[in-house]
Order: sequence, then C-alpha cells, then structure tokens
Amino acid sequence: MSALTHLDRRGFLAACSGAGITSALLPGILYTLAAQAQEAAPGAKANELPKITSEMIDQAAALAGVGPFSAEQKKMMLEGLNDQRGSYEPIRALKLANSVPPAFVFHPLPAAKESEGPAPDCEFVKGFTDLPDSSLACIGEIGEDRAAVLVAPPRIEDLAFSTVKELSELLAARKITSLSLTQMYIARLKRYDPKLHFVITLTEERALRQAKEADKEIGAGKCRGLLHGIPWGAKDLLAVKGDPTTWGAGGFEKQSFDEDATVVERLDAAGAVLAAKFSLGALAMGDKWFGGRTRNPWNTEQGSSGSSAGSASAVAAGCVAFAIGSETLGSISSPCTRCGVTGLRPTFGLVPRTGAMALSWTMDKLGPITRSAQDCALVLAAIYGPDGKDASVAPADFRWDAGADWKKLRIGYLKSEFDPPEPLKLHEPAPNETAEEKAKREKSNEEMTQWRARRDYDRRYELAALDKLRAMGVKLIPVELPKLPYDAMVPLLTAEAAAAFDDLTRSGRDALLTEQGVEDWPNAFRIARFYPAVEYIQANRARTLAIRQVSALFEQVDVIVTPSTETQLTATNLTGHPALIVPNGLRGADAPKPPKIDDGDHDDIGGPGTPVSLTFLAGHYQDAKLAAFAWAYQQATEFHKLHPKLD
Repeated sequence: MSALTHLDRRGFLAACSGAGITSALLPGILYTLAAQAQEAAPGAKANELPKITSEMIDQAAALAGVGPFSAEQKKMMLEGLNDQRGSYEPIRALKLANSVPPAFVFHPLPAAKESEGPAPDCEFVKGFTDLPDSSLACIGEIGEDRAAVLVAPPRIEDLAFSTVKELSELLAARKITSLSLTQMYIARLKRYDPKLHFVITLTEERALRQAKEADKEIGAGKCRGLLHGIPWGAKDLLAVKGDPTTWGAGGFEKQSFDEDATVVERLDAAGAVLAAKFSLGALAMGDKWFGGRTRNPWNTEQGSSGSSAGSASAVAAGCVAFAIGSETLGSISSPCTRCGVTGLRPTFGLVPRTGAMALSWTMDKLGPITRSAQDCALVLAAIYGPDGKDASVAPADFRWDAGADWKKLRIGYLKSEFDPPEPLKLHEPAPNETAEEKAKREKSNEEMTQWRARRDYDRRYELAALDKLRAMGVKLIPVELPKLPYDAMVPLLTAEAAAAFDDLTRSGRDALLTEQGVEDWPNAFRIARFYPAVEYIQANRARTLAIRQVSALFEQVDVIVTPSTETQLTATNLTGHPALIVPNGLRGADAPKPPKIDDGDHDDIGGPGTPVSLTFLAGHYQDAKLAAFAWAYQQATEFHKLHPKLD
C-alpha cells in the first residue's frame, strides 16, 4: 500500500503531535498551495497528486496564524501531511449533493436547567399555548354575520395589497374567487416584472389549476384553512417538481428536482396557490442573479437587497399575497427593510428546510414575507414542525391567537442602539501622504459622512417607535447584547458554504456566477478553504457562549425592540433566535439623498419616500409571542398598510 493511502502508518495527527502541535494547521491550506505548484510545474500529469514541501508548510503556517516550525518539526510533519492530503480524494469522489448534510446537527438551545428536566414534545412555547386557536379556525366558519358585511371592491385589483386574513375572509364568504384573485396577481407579475425583475419562473399553469380546485372545494364547503385559495411565491431555492430550481445562479438555470420541498408540500396541503418562483442573488447572496438585478419597488434605481430579493419585492409591489424567503445572515431582514414589508425569521429548527438549497447547515432558516405580522403567523402555522427528514427541526409548538393579551409581555429594548452615536472620527492625513492615498482617504471620509447623515436621520424613526410603544402602555426595560466577537464567528458560515459548494470551486464552474468581486461567493469560497479546522471548532465554542448569554436576556424580558442593525442581526442569526422585521414609516422629503451607485452593502440608502424598519426579537420557540407583539405595534401604527406607487 502506498504512503498516500496508508494513513495508519503515520497519520497527520500523530505527525503534528510529535512536532508539538495538535492540528492547528489546516491541511487544506497545504493542499491548495501544492495544487497551485502542481499546475505551474512543467510536464505535470493531470491526475498526479502534488507533493507538499517544507516551504509550503511555512506559507501555510503564516496563513493559519501558527508556527513558525523548526526544520526538524517540518521534516517530521511532511510524510503525515502528504498522507492526510490523500484522504481528501476518496471523499471528493463521492460527489456529495448539496442536499447531504454533515453528520452533526445544530440545535440553538442552551442546556436545560436541572430543575426543569427535559422539555416534552410540543411544550417549548409557553404563555400562549393555552389560548384557543380562534384564528386557525376553518375559513368557511367565519360566521354568517361577518360574511354578510364583507364587500368585495368593484375591481379585483383593488385587493392587490390586502392581507392574507382579509383575502381569506372574502374567499370564505364567496365574495371573490381564487381564480379571479390568481389571475389578477399573475397579470401584475407579468406587468411589473420587466421593471422589477423578480420572477425567475412563472408557474401560471400550476397556479390556475390550483385556484380552480380551491374554488371547487370552497364552494363545496371543504375548507383547508386560512391559506386556502391564496396566491403565493417561493424563493427559487425551494424545489418544485416540474419546474426549474435555479438558486439564482449562472450554470444552474436548467437544474430541476423530482420532488417538492417540504414547505411547498405543506402550502399545497393548505390549499395555497403557487404563482411564481422568485429571484434570489446567486446562491443566496445579494439581489443580483443570472437574469439581472431585482429592484426595490419604492426606488427602482436601487436593488431590493437580498438574498430573498424577489420575494420581498413582489410582496411590496402587490404581486402575491405572501412569499417564502430564507435567511442565513440577513436575507429576510435586509430585503424587508429595503422594500417595506414584514418578514419573520423563525427560530432555527422550527421550519424544515428539506428541498431547500443548503448554504449553512447551522444557520439556514426559512420564513414568511408578508404584509403584516399576523399574516406571518398564519403562514408559519402551515409550515412549521418536523418532517422526519430535516434532523435540525425540533418538536416545538406554535400556536397563534390574534386576541392574545400582549400587554402581559415584558418588553426590553437595546438601549445603546437607540442612544446618540459616538462622534464621527474621520481619517487624518498621514505624513508624506501620496496623491493616491489622499484620494482614498477623502473617498472613505465622504462615505462615512454620508453614512452618518443617513444613520442620524433614520434614528428619528427609531426614537419615535419607542415613544409610540410607551404611548401604547409598554414599560420598556433597557437591556444590552453580551459583548462578544460575533463578527469573528461569521467564518463558520462561509466555511460551511464552501463545503456545500465544494465542487463548484474545484471544477472552476464558479466562473459562471454573476458576481465575481472581492466579497462575492467565488472569492469567499476560496478564502474559506484556508480556514483552520481548529479555529472552526473554537468559533463554535464561542458560539456556545453567545447562545447561553443571549438566551439569558430572554429570562429578563419576553420581546426585545431594536433597530434593524448589524450587531443584533449577526448575533441572533448565530444563536438561532427568532426576529420579526416590520416597516416603521417612510422617510420624508428632507431625507439624505441616496448614493448614485447602490453597492448592495447598506439597506439604509433608499432616500426620500422610502421605508425604514424596526426589528423585534424573542426567545427560542417564542415565535407566537413575537408575532403577537409585532402585530399589536402594527395595528397601532398602520405602517404596514403603506405601499409603493408603481405606475
């Protein structure tokens, strides 16, 4: 047996242990360096494994932040490292599909207290579970009195911006039909897609068939629930049998799967009508996909943000009643903020991701994008819970009651996020500054100044929200996020993403992706290959601290109010806590003008007449409380009723 395959003779760990280190150096760095050397070597054979050299160990050590190693240590390591490198190829030869998860399963809960014991099935949610499920009643049972007062508008298109609840009552009372509603939304999708670029696949034939079936069942008194007959759209990372599932990425335009995602199956079972598959930035980054850039309906000169770009844009434009998006690190929050719609990022492990593109197995979450927090709850009620396939999904309960007494909830707010910011510190000229350095400094200072002007302006709306909450009778309790290096944990995401798309990088097909910049996936995947395995584990240990400490906040309060800013967004995506993003008004004519170029890095650049948002957070599996309080805020402010003028 050759030295490349006989790992028992001198394994990598033994070699490193003998050198006085315990695998703090990532073998993948060495493999990458060796592969580069192999490509450059004259007369190199295509399938011949390149040898790792002593010089490569020095380079890899510098990248991994370990060493330096002595000549004797490197000599001891070389054979083991070459052996270990040989173990990569058999794994790669398996051609693992994106749908195959790692052997480990991430659960975001901290350890239960000894006095509590193990939580029984369906008992995670406390406080609202004992309330009647009045709003989950069959839509055919709205009552004769209610049905008698319902009136459909003269034009079906006047319902384009209605909520799911409003539409469901009209359908139940037979004041409108699902077919007419579906035809109206499909017509709007066709009309506004050339301007907003949010449709990847229009599922018109399927939608019309489902709508006719819904009308037939409703007419016969067979009601499936509040979503029966309601048109919706899916982010195009959800598999839909018979249609392409493109992931928004060049090279995947014709990809299809022979099954529906669990969420699609559940919405089908609820009687909802799938009208379209919506755009996402390539492989769930940003709002640029192989067909162009999805636009913000409030300002079509800008993108809609991402990566649930099409889902948020289409809901904001009144082209479906609701949509399903996904979030790994802001992909529901960002487009909802930019487009002025309501989005619920559920607790990690509440909604099964079976049939959805995997980006990060420990951070991906599916959730609804709608016009109201109540609508989010109605959709979540149809899609949550174990499916026997996604091992990360807990048997947690979700019970929604629109009449729940939110006044019993303890409401906190992230005080420092609402406080006046520190004075802006601009870059000072360096001694002997060159013309190029001066230009870069001035550009950076200008960008910071513009950012501060936008931040100061939007802060008015955040402070007004606190005033409104106090006027509602809420006693706000100041809290703060634990001081932890959340940004330093984000490489966990990119490492998992690089594994999910390993073949894309190694085959060179990443060149087909639309975006090829410094911060885009192709470069991020390459960089992630240099992330040491030990540092990945250490970051996960830091993540455990974050889960414990952020969870402790929700022993003091039930819901936390916060600006939709980066720190809490990063922290709670890492810890798996739920978030509900709501529109919080429109910027006035005096708002700072937007930059000429939307680089996609900031969600606050809309300018005059564009939406701002507010975020509510809650404890794990307390999504019902979260939706109840956010819905109370929306009823008090009615910002969710605002919509863009598209014509």
